[in-house]
Amino acid sequence: MEPNELLRGDGSRPVPPVSFQDILSASDLLSGMVNKTPVITSRTLDAMSGATVFVKCENFQRTGAFKFRGAFNAMSRLPGSDKEHGVLTYSSGNHAQAIALSGQLLGIATTIIMPDDAPAIKKAATEGYGARVITYDKHETTREVLAAEIAKEHGMTIIPPYDHPHVVAGQGTVGLELMQAAHELDYLFVCCGGGGLLSGCAIAAKHLQPHCQVIGVEPEAGDDATRSFHSGTLQKVHNPDTIADGARTPYLGKVTFPLVLQYADQMITVSDAALIDAMRFFWERAKLIVEPTGALATAGMLSDQIDVRGARVGVVISGGNVDLEAALKLFASH
Repeated sequence: MEPNELLRGDGSRPVPPVSFQDILSASDLLSGMVNKTPVITSRTLDAMSGATVFVKCENFQRTGAFKFRGAFNAMSRLPGSDKEHGVLTYSSGNHAQAIALSGQLLGIATTIIMPDDAPAIKKAATEGYGARVITYDKHETTREVLAAEIAKEHGMTIIPPYDHPHVVAGQGTVGLELMQAAHELDYLFVCCGGGGLLSGCAIAAKHLQPHCQVIGVEPEAGDDATRSFHSGTLQKVHNPDTIADGARTPYLGKVTFPLVLQYADQMITVSDAALIDAMRFFWERAKLIVEPTGALATAGMLSDQIDVRGARVGVVISGGNVDLEAALKLFASH
């Protein structure tokens, strides 16, 4: 994929492939299958930020992260012939678990390509849901190329982690639920890896609360989406060195890039140290287990890059799948 591939010859952007109606359709399909996760408040977080904060807790979602929404929505809509041949994906863990559980529930065989350094807890959970896991060395192999080879050989359908209209629509139900629970928001902070959650939530936010400013948050080392947003052309990053393993994506996709450009209002980055601070707050004060990637939006909200004082702010916790030993080492080192 080349940096300018998403723009037409005249410089205009194509019509986005996901609408608010697609999110409503996904919400209907997912009803009874996903957890309608809580939106919580914290006096301490309000005091830290100077804002009134509403936190959407997708760490309480099935498989421990928002990814189940998009995976189940996409897999449910496959034609029968594709279901028979099975589904393949590539993921560091949360999308892997989501595809594996969706396959188990829908009776679809699943194969997951995971980096050999993926968190052990995520690999074990993926296998526990019945998926076949194939590991690879991310320094020597490109996962998209490996996936294409395996899918072609076995006739499987690839459902990527974020660059798929039905995946984006499913993730957008997070924003839909948050906007329905918390009214008159001034800002919505959403973590960003490949942009599926951010673009889906932004579509929902702009339809339901048009004046709400949607802010995407990335790790400093994996700032491809931020650079893409500010430049208007697709930027890449290679194997970024960040503890936010769910945001190590190399670039936004053909589906998500134009959506982020159209619906997000700003993109910012935060350091790994800021992620650890946000995790520590959730663990110690809010009694919530949050993984590094899941803390991106909160870290961004607390970073003072956006003045949220006196505002009503929505924040998405994207997941809580973290290896406890690894998390304790992070806390001890910072």
